[in-house]
Amino acid sequence: MARKTFSNLEIMLIVLFILVVIVAVVLIALLATNQPGTTCKDTTQPFTPFCPFSIHDNDRTNCHPENGASRERCEARGCCWKPVSSGNGPWCFFALNIGYKIKESQKKTQTGFETQLYRLPSPSLYGNDIERLLLTGERQTANRFRFKITDANKRRFEVAHENIKSFEGPATSNPNYEVELNKNPFGIIIRRKSTRTVLFDTSVAPLQFADQYLQITARLPSHNIYGLGEHVHKHYRHDTNWKTWPIFTRDAFPNGGMHNLYGHHTFFMCLEGESGLAFGVFLLNSNAMEVELQPSPSVTYRTIGGVLDFYIFLGSSPEDVVREYLTLIGKPLMPAYWALGFQLSRWGYKNLNDVEATVKRNRKINLPYVWPGETVFPDYTNPQCINWWVEECAKFHQKIKYDGLWIDMNEVSSFKKGSIKGCVKNQWNYPPFIPRILDKLMYSKTLCMDAKQTGGMHYDLHSLYGHSMILATEQVINNVFPGNRSIILSRSTFAGSGKYTGHWLGDNAANWNDIKWAIPGMLEFNLFGFPYVGADICGFFDNSTEELCRRWMQVGAFYPFCRNHNAEGYKPQDPASYGENSLLVNSSKHYLNIRYTLLPYLYTLFHKANVYGDTVVRPLLHEFPSDSATWAVDRQFLWGPALLITPVLDPGTENVTAYVPDAVWYDYETGVAISSRKQFVNMHIPGDKLGLHVRGGFIFPTQQPAKTTFYSRKNPLGLLIALDEKGKASGELFWDDGESRDTFQNEVYTAYQFTATENLLDIKVLKRGYIDPNNLKFGEIRIFGIKNALASVIVKHGQGVTTLSPENINYNAKTKVAQLTGLQLELGESYSVQWNSLVFEKIDCHPEENANEAACIERGCKWVSNSKPSEPYCFYEDDYGYILNTNKRITQRENGMSAEIKRNTAYPERYKGQTPTVEILQVDVTYLSDNMLNFKIFDPHAKRFEVPIQLNIPSSKPDDGSTRLYEVTFTNFPFGIQVKRKSTGAVIWNSQVPGFTFTDQFIQISTQLPSQYIYGFGETEHRSFKHDLNWNTWGMFAKDQPPGYKMNSYGSQPFYMGLEENFSAHGVLLLNSNAMDVTLQPTPSLTYRTIGGILDFYMVLGPTPENVVEQYTTLIGRPVMPPYWALGFQLCRYGYKNTQEIENLYTDMRNAEIPYDVQYVDIEYMERQLDFSLDVNDFQNLPNLFDKMRSEGMRTIIILDPAISGNETKHYEAFTTGLDNNVFIKWSDNSDIVWGKVWPDFPNKTVDTSKDWDYQVEHFRSYTAFPDFFRNVTVEWWHTAIKEYYNKSLKFDGLWIDMNEPANFVHGSVNGCHDIKLNKPPYMPALQSRHIGLQHKTLCMESEQILADGTPVRHYDVHNLYGWSQTKPTLDSLQNITGERGVVVTRSTFPTSGQWAGHWLGDNTAAWDQMHKSIIGMMEFSLFGMSYTGADICGFFRNTTYELCLRWMQLGAFYPYSRNHNGLGSFRQDPVAWNKTFQNITRNILRIRYKLLPFLYTLMYEAHHHGSTVIRPLLHEFFKDKKTWDIDRQFLWGGAMMISPALEEGVTTVRAYVPDSRWYDWFTAKSIPQRRKWTHMPTPLDHINLHIRGGYIIPWQEPASTTYYSRKNFLGLIVALDDNQAAKGRLFWDDGQSIDTIERGEYFLAEFSAANSTMKAKILHNSQKSTANELKLGYLRVWGVGHNPPTNVTVTYENTSHTIISFQHKPQSQELFVEMTDKIFYIDKLVTIFWKTTP
Repeated sequence: MARKTFSNLEIMLIVLFILVVIVAVVLIALLATNQPGTTCKDTTQPFTPFCPFSIHDNDRTNCHPENGASRERCEARGCCWKPVSSGNGPWCFFALNIGYKIKESQKKTQTGFETQLYRLPSPSLYGNDIERLLLTGERQTANRFRFKITDANKRRFEVAHENIKSFEGPATSNPNYEVELNKNPFGIIIRRKSTRTVLFDTSVAPLQFADQYLQITARLPSHNIYGLGEHVHKHYRHDTNWKTWPIFTRDAFPNGGMHNLYGHHTFFMCLEGESGLAFGVFLLNSNAMEVELQPSPSVTYRTIGGVLDFYIFLGSSPEDVVREYLTLIGKPLMPAYWALGFQLSRWGYKNLNDVEATVKRNRKINLPYVWPGETVFPDYTNPQCINWWVEECAKFHQKIKYDGLWIDMNEVSSFKKGSIKGCVKNQWNYPPFIPRILDKLMYSKTLCMDAKQTGGMHYDLHSLYGHSMILATEQVINNVFPGNRSIILSRSTFAGSGKYTGHWLGDNAANWNDIKWAIPGMLEFNLFGFPYVGADICGFFDNSTEELCRRWMQVGAFYPFCRNHNAEGYKPQDPASYGENSLLVNSSKHYLNIRYTLLPYLYTLFHKANVYGDTVVRPLLHEFPSDSATWAVDRQFLWGPALLITPVLDPGTENVTAYVPDAVWYDYETGVAISSRKQFVNMHIPGDKLGLHVRGGFIFPTQQPAKTTFYSRKNPLGLLIALDEKGKASGELFWDDGESRDTFQNEVYTAYQFTATENLLDIKVLKRGYIDPNNLKFGEIRIFGIKNALASVIVKHGQGVTTLSPENINYNAKTKVAQLTGLQLELGESYSVQWNSLVFEKIDCHPEENANEAACIERGCKWVSNSKPSEPYCFYEDDYGYILNTNKRITQRENGMSAEIKRNTAYPERYKGQTPTVEILQVDVTYLSDNMLNFKIFDPHAKRFEVPIQLNIPSSKPDDGSTRLYEVTFTNFPFGIQVKRKSTGAVIWNSQVPGFTFTDQFIQISTQLPSQYIYGFGETEHRSFKHDLNWNTWGMFAKDQPPGYKMNSYGSQPFYMGLEENFSAHGVLLLNSNAMDVTLQPTPSLTYRTIGGILDFYMVLGPTPENVVEQYTTLIGRPVMPPYWALGFQLCRYGYKNTQEIENLYTDMRNAEIPYDVQYVDIEYMERQLDFSLDVNDFQNLPNLFDKMRSEGMRTIIILDPAISGNETKHYEAFTTGLDNNVFIKWSDNSDIVWGKVWPDFPNKTVDTSKDWDYQVEHFRSYTAFPDFFRNVTVEWWHTAIKEYYNKSLKFDGLWIDMNEPANFVHGSVNGCHDIKLNKPPYMPALQSRHIGLQHKTLCMESEQILADGTPVRHYDVHNLYGWSQTKPTLDSLQNITGERGVVVTRSTFPTSGQWAGHWLGDNTAAWDQMHKSIIGMMEFSLFGMSYTGADICGFFRNTTYELCLRWMQLGAFYPYSRNHNGLGSFRQDPVAWNKTFQNITRNILRIRYKLLPFLYTLMYEAHHHGSTVIRPLLHEFFKDKKTWDIDRQFLWGGAMMISPALEEGVTTVRAYVPDSRWYDWFTAKSIPQRRKWTHMPTPLDHINLHIRGGYIIPWQEPASTTYYSRKNFLGLIVALDDNQAAKGRLFWDDGQSIDTIERGEYFLAEFSAANSTMKAKILHNSQKSTANELKLGYLRVWGVGHNPPTNVTVTYENTSHTIISFQHKPQSQELFVEMTDKIFYIDKLVTIFWKTTP
């Protein structure tokens, strides 16, 4: 047979056929053996692995991840084999010459770059390696980078994610990262640009990319790795010691193994160190995989399909990283409000008939149910299936009105492996590499991997099954609940599922491990974008113990998804099943109520998660990423940034090691701040408690809880403000209807921003798109960290201002928590709430001596040592005191308000067992006038002593209060009264200060002051007019005590004036006559402590200092109007030897022509210092001398002491009539007189003056009785005695009442005292000789006196009123007897004394400092309403010096009460006791005084009639110049004359302040150039600085030897022009001696004004009895008239013009002097003087 010849075509077809057969055979063989193959390539070239010479065990990457590694198998893969020295690292690891390489340069694209990767020749691990790959890099945002590695030639499965859209560019221009590519072998390195930190470096191990095996390794910057799931991670932070975690959705129990669970989450976050920076990594791949964490640290992904699609997220914090991640995959769902409530579930409820029928119906139509029975599985990637699912769920909803859907078993779960027929053995069900999934079988408890779905192979879609079902169910929700949110709860999840569903952590068990592991699970799912997450509370499987369930209910109350759920066959575990009143039930209710209270905060957190991607449950490291201690904390967690939950997670313990991050933290329930910070603490948490703390700096919206959210949403809202260390906080509220869909997007919501700073809460509406139908209001605000109680709270809404009632302001000083209730702040409106905090200072709780810590603590106070010597150590707690009795509301009256308060019994009673405490007090506030109020605090159940002085209370008229200068509020915790000046808002009284105490014998109250500038309180010697507030205490208890530092002296004046920073002034009187002291503290504040009576305060509002005194004297009575002669110079001495000495003095003064009006006699004129007697041996001629002096225009004053001798051997009228009339003070328990000893000597005894004082008192002083001047009969007796003495013995013009404190030379009585409790009370005020007792140098306190109405009172209560009670009867008697005005000068005073008497400043000392102190004393008594005051010129005790006495005479010439007086045994110091020079200087200065007496007398009238001051501090006139507030070495007469004396030895200049006005030198008439500045004034020994203020007209009169004669001289006027060439002034005139001339209208008053070169007189009042018709105007001095001389002067008098020719212009001084003595111009007629000046 011939050979066939084939054509070329045939030959080609045969070869092709043979090749096809060979390939087919190979493929069949491979399929039959199920062995992995390799790619078609030339393997004839041997591969030599390049194994690193030295590699650390931790840096290896596993080349044989499955079990069974051996050297042979390892080397067959081309890898390196080397046993590890220790640890769990792989023995088989990759060589360096395996992987891929880049051949070409990367190509720039619109989105970033791309390049191709080529596989390096090497053996294959699992076959089917992809030789050429495509690397795509996308710089999507500044903080997000994507790189994808896939087959360059063939499309592979990629997750089609509904939220992750294709990035079309352009690439971001300035990313925060840098990307570097290693070419051979390939690696991608991603760095943070700012720090150069390498975040993700895949160059550390080779890339593997086969059809069913993809591996990539990346080195990370730290071991702090969080995320990856779903698994049970026993800790939130991953263990990087070769831990491998499979990711593949699976129905498995979360029992603590490392197996894969329900969801598929490849995201993790990594911290970059202590910088706080973090980044995240997300691999978008749904195939089964495992992730290995190794110690290098690095991460290795091994997945069996799809592509490597990585996203890298950079954040400045962990929260930022989560936000970046969720921005990509989808922000979390916004749950319905009701879904945040507590939920109950149980597998095993008995089916309802309708439910059972529905189940049967759905089985009949083969609706897939997971179990029981055979099942089919819907393909939710199929649109038809989705439609079917929506329809069936809708039908079911028609039967059962469910509100949400819980989709379970959707991993997908099957109780058969793959199917009832098993699975085909192929590459899908049995891939070449199986990750370490549970059972190491792909279709274990699920479907076969080769099952087909519309979306692709189940092999690729398995982990997406739950997600696809979620998407289908979301459509169900949209259909069944159109427009509403509802809720989906899914077990299986994927990246982005959180946008639609919540998640529970699966079928856990009732054990202590699972309660712990739930926290890392929740934290991880918040990373994954599932804030609506929680675990089955109390466990799903197994029976829960009571303790476990109780602790789980506590922590579970703070799971965002809060559900108690357990399985069939186990005992019930709902809370009620443990017993109605069980500890578990009560604890559960408690914390669920807290949860419901905080639901607005939780709901707002969900809103922020939904809109911004924030986490809700948050690890501590998210807020404190720079604190390495937080990185591993996973037994605590946060709600948002601010609520710290610390549960008990172990059995049998009540102590937890908890971390307190670096912030201020408060216990949620008590509000107490934790003292620890940035450290672990041993936190005690009892069985019914949970550690719950709020973070300072945050504001939490709250709402009153209810049984369901349906009802709780109708309740009032509130705010919890937790202040940080700077007193600041902020927060937000998102509010809508709670269930409508997309309310934020549709703007149907209300949003608030809350900001608290500097005591101001700003409640700002950011959006008002939703009107709540329940008319919600914010009703309560709690503030944590308020260091001091709230004095007041003001709510502002638009233009409206509301002050919160004190009943609605509560404060707990121990916890530092303030609670504001009764608010009505409407939701949707903006408000501001401002609170004024009391600055609680350290109020001394142990003012007595010998304070110690034990005594302090026993009083309920706190002991704080310090280095300041003046500052006490023992202080009151902030809420020590009284609180409002809220059972009785504050009563508002037309003219005031009242409240009942009760003692805060948290603290022990003060002086318990020594003096009873008054537990309940009444507080009455009365609005007396627009500028005056009274507040009184007293015992409403027992009458207590009240000062028996009738004040001049204004008659109040009904009004609306709009014109009042003040507003008063009650504050609470502790209780206080706050008085605020309306015009400025200045709080001028605020007694919400700790320490308020009210016992029978100890009453204490403190108040804060508006400034450091406080003046007043007396009578004590003060070193400055303005008080030093550095813990200085001043006692007030009338005592025979010469002035000395901090020694209580003769009177009690509990009044002060305060200046406010805005230049206003106010005054406060405490009308209480018991012994007291006041402590001035630097806050500024002051503390009153009195030992009896009540608290009866009067306040005047000014607003100027002069207004204060005017208003105060309206209340207490205007100052007495002295007779004209009493303004003359006066002489006195204790120790005149006889009448002749006085007569000689009088003659010498007359011969020296030194003005002099009054002569005194001290007790030496009496026989043995016996009242109403005359020493007939030495002073028998005194009556004649007095008559002579009076006939020559002089006046006389005698001294009287109150004590009456009872030891007279002869008839002593004063005593016997007093005894007969029962006028003397007696003991309370019998009728015996309380005998003391004062000046009278025993009769018929010669006093041995060589003996010491105590000896003399004991042996030579008579027993004395003390008249009780309260009794009407005593007043009559006193008047009779004075009258008898006046008529029968000695005529006088005035009375000087001394020793009327009353003074006593024995302590209490000659027989001592009996009542220790009264004489040495539990608290002794800061008095001189406090160690001896109150009876020191006075009467026993138990001595009894009788008020005018017959009421018996203890001397204890009225001691300070003794001098007061003597004063008015003395003046009344004097005026009645003499028929003239006369004058009384008293040593002891009390408020209102000034109506009847003047006062000298006591037995001072001849010392330089006493001059300065005398100015202070006069200015203080001006405040006290006593204008007629002065000090003993040249000093009483000790010998004065020439210079001192001369300077003092200069100063004393300007005392209103100008008397030179000194004591027994000292040298004479009257003016004529010195040389001629002294006499000349004294004469000159006294002549100036006398010249100015019309002006001084007018000032006295103004004080008496209007209440103004005579001696006036500069601050009274220039109160807006704060430099004057400290000045007390200068003073004014009225507002017009400034005196700046020399007060130190040897000085010849005086540093003086010149206030802001035009001032003229008295001596030169020149204006001085200085203003509002300090200047040095030359002050030689013969000079005192006197200046007249421009703008004033000063009346003057030519002086004479006495006022009797000076009053007859011509009157002159000084017109001191101001800058506007104008001036004003007044003249008051009467006869100078008649009684009540002002009250009877028997006076003359003129007002002078100058302007436009004209001076006019306007007569305001004129009476014929005024004697003004005898007073002639003779002189006019115009100062500041200018340089141009006037050409003529004209006087218009009684409408007749008179040309004056006698006038003189002094150009240097610019003074015009006009003399009119040649004319008769009576002052009671209208006078106008005009001077014409030629320009």
